[in-house]
Amino acid sequence: MEVCCDLEVDVNGEETFMVDKRILASFSGRFGKLFSKLNRNTRKLKVIFNDFPGGAEGFELITRFCYNSGKTKITSRNIFLLSSAAIFMEMGCDDGSRKPNLIDQIEIPLEEINYWTWPGLLEALKQCQGLHSTADSSSFILDKVLHCLIERLGLPSVSSPCASFSDNSTLQFSCDFRNSVSTNYKHSQKTWWFEDLLFLNVDLLDKVIKMMISQNFDHGLISKFLFYYQRSRFLGASPAEKRHITVVLISLLSLLDRRSHSFKGLFEIFRVASSLSISKNYKSKLENLIGSQLDQATLDHLLIRSPRGKDYAYDVNLVLRLVKAFLSENGNWLSISRLNKVASLIDSYLAEVSPDSCLKPSKFAALLRVLPDSTRQSHDGLYCAMDMYLQVHSGLCEEEKLRVCSTLNYEKLSTDALKHIALNSRFPSEIAVKSFINQHYKLRTLVPKTKSVLTINHLDVKEYMGENADARHIFICSKQHNLSTETEKFEAHFQGMNWKMKELEKVCRIMQTELGNITRTRLSTSSNARYLPKLCS
Repeated sequence: MEVCCDLEVDVNGEETFMVDKRILASFSGRFGKLFSKLNRNTRKLKVIFNDFPGGAEGFELITRFCYNSGKTKITSRNIFLLSSAAIFMEMGCDDGSRKPNLIDQIEIPLEEINYWTWPGLLEALKQCQGLHSTADSSSFILDKVLHCLIERLGLPSVSSPCASFSDNSTLQFSCDFRNSVSTNYKHSQKTWWFEDLLFLNVDLLDKVIKMMISQNFDHGLISKFLFYYQRSRFLGASPAEKRHITVVLISLLSLLDRRSHSFKGLFEIFRVASSLSISKNYKSKLENLIGSQLDQATLDHLLIRSPRGKDYAYDVNLVLRLVKAFLSENGNWLSISRLNKVASLIDSYLAEVSPDSCLKPSKFAALLRVLPDSTRQSHDGLYCAMDMYLQVHSGLCEEEKLRVCSTLNYEKLSTDALKHIALNSRFPSEIAVKSFINQHYKLRTLVPKTKSVLTINHLDVKEYMGENADARHIFICSKQHNLSTETEKFEAHFQGMNWKMKELEKVCRIMQTELGNITRTRLSTSSNARYLPKLCS
């Protein structure tokens, strides 16, 4: 066939080709349709492509196929390029003719994909990534390559034979590398492939990981790879690139089993994400992931500076969200040991933030209540944090003090803590009285009952609510009990309580008067009224 150059083709502004339009039209349905509408005598023709797949390299490959009477060498390096260009140029055969069909020929090496070498699979992926063809009509090739690649990742070795074809075949498939994977890889380690897949861009990574998940790939191994990918790809990346990588990684990690995540890895992403201004939706997803593993955290992880514009030292709101995520994400699967670890962690955090003069009582109280009472065996740590907070915030009113201190469980306080509260002038008087009663009760249970010559007063306290719901009154009744001489060592402590007792006696006298008036009123109106016993002596 006589060859002439009667067609000028501008490919994406990269390069211009002078070709024979008849030869190309005989294999390309796109050119055939275009030239059939033109006058055959037209000599000077020019076609401009702005979006040709693979650019000048892709056009050259299909041109060689046409000039070589429908024969070409298809390899793992060019299979995506040829496929994308062939589909774009409509180089399939749908008219019943027997002319060579490039699209059909491309399917032949795909049938032998299980025999491709590992480097061959990687080359095919790299070419696909360069063509941005993950969403076009040639994506069926990508799916085949990814399926094979993921199956190969589960094997202890990736060496595989090369497929070969006879010399007289119209198609020859050549493996790009006859050597298997470099001996630098340690096949006994499951992470041998991490370095090989670092070339993946974020969009292709998303497709690869989702296919891994659909094929029940080990979630722990996927999680490790994503953290490794983040650390490696962040080197030298721009803020915009880091933001895009972070968003995709958070989405992918959210698809995995929570137990497969490394808390250290999650927190590394969190620290970077905090400076990237990602959306609240992705921040919330990341916080839920971190919160689900909160029992693996240390105090240093939680001591994060407050956001800009806030006066308080540490980001208390973040810690509250993490604890709530821990409780909600784990649900009924929480073990006592995990709960105790988080409770100990929060107690340490409370000790760190309690001296903060800018921390509001409502936020401090929220920290005290964020975990249920059952998570702590002792409330001594809570008391120490409260005491420090009240010492720093000396100007709180009684109501605010009660809000802070109402979380205490006196049954979980040691005797020393109870004694300290009873003498602690920073605590509300109501809290101090309750502490005194619980402390005295503990002392009575600890001291054996014997005949004695020493007597002290024991206070039985009852709480009385008047018509005014805001007023809380305490009545004290005195009883005499004989205790053993072993209680002499506590006498000095009780003497220190005299000032509080005097205050309570005043309240008692006032209430006695009120109750006396009530009694006389009842006696004057009812002959069957009973006499009320004296509450205090």
